[in-house]
Amino acid sequence: MGMGPYLARRVLLAVLTLVGVPLVSFVMTRLAPGDPALARVGEGATVRLSAPAYEQLREYLQLDRPIIVQYGHWLGRVLRFDFGRSWSSGRPVLERIGERLGATMSLALISLGLALAISIPWGLYSAARAGGWFDYAGGMLLYAIYAIPNYVIAIVLIAVVSVKLGWLPASGRHSLDYALLSFWGRVLALAKHYVLITICFTCPVLAYQTRFVRANALEMVQAPFIRAARAKGVGEWNVYVGHVFRNTLIPLLTLLGILFPLVVSGSVVLEYVFQWPGIGSLYVDSILARDYPVVMGLTVVTAVMVLLGTLLADVSYGLVDPRVRYEQ
Repeated sequence: MGMGPYLARRVLLAVLTLVGVPLVSFVMTRLAPGDPALARVGEGATVRLSAPAYEQLREYLQLDRPIIVQYGHWLGRVLRFDFGRSWSSGRPVLERIGERLGATMSLALISLGLALAISIPWGLYSAARAGGWFDYAGGMLLYAIYAIPNYVIAIVLIAVVSVKLGWLPASGRHSLDYALLSFWGRVLALAKHYVLITICFTCPVLAYQTRFVRANALEMVQAPFIRAARAKGVGEWNVYVGHVFRNTLIPLLTLLGILFPLVVSGSVVLEYVFQWPGIGSLYVDSILARDYPVVMGLTVVTAVMVLLGTLLADVSYGLVDPRVRYEQ
């Protein structure tokens, strides 16, 4: 099957997913305990808010209508790129998401780039020294990093590096005196805030990618063209760098296309722990405040990123390896 029909099928599937995922999320938020109308006016509103005013507020928020009707109205606005306004702040939903998206995207890009820079040489060297002490020791370390949840790593780093040693800040993106610093002072202050949370973002991705590179390199070493290159007297360095690395990079590129949106959408816990002003912490704050328009806006944005990442990964696999045929 050619690229065109394959892309058409994937786009159709993505559209159906973009309708189904928000529908499930919409129903779950509406069935969750708590009253968003009372949450909007604050705690203790049951004492000060009269019954007619309460009903008018619910009518204004369209909470008095059936769930399916509410979803239909919301979907109609979204199709016009109108995600409504935040119930807690009154600001446009896309504006609130936009001002937080950069902080999360920068973390994801730095983490994936750092993991990629480390995992490729680590994985290739482990494959070249398979069965040796470096391979065993590195494998145990990677399994430990992958097995430990990144929020546990975050708590340990905060307790030791920030609280006990006082080397790096434990939360936030900017220091209190950030506006008063010089240009290079701001760069240094910003870098200090990125260190701990970047480490926590990078650890699970690094462990997975390194094992992925190692496994693919070991499989590639057994390929006939690698054996032919060795028979011609090609050195081990040239074998791994010139042949194994290039062919291992193909599936790694597709993996990155899938990992990037997952890293972005999986930032909720870490951003909340570090009080990082990204979309993850916004997600938590919006859920606690029952700010449904923001929750639904974030759901759509993360779903689009995941679907686009998956689609780009599939397409890039075919572009970097013309031998690939889309048969399904």
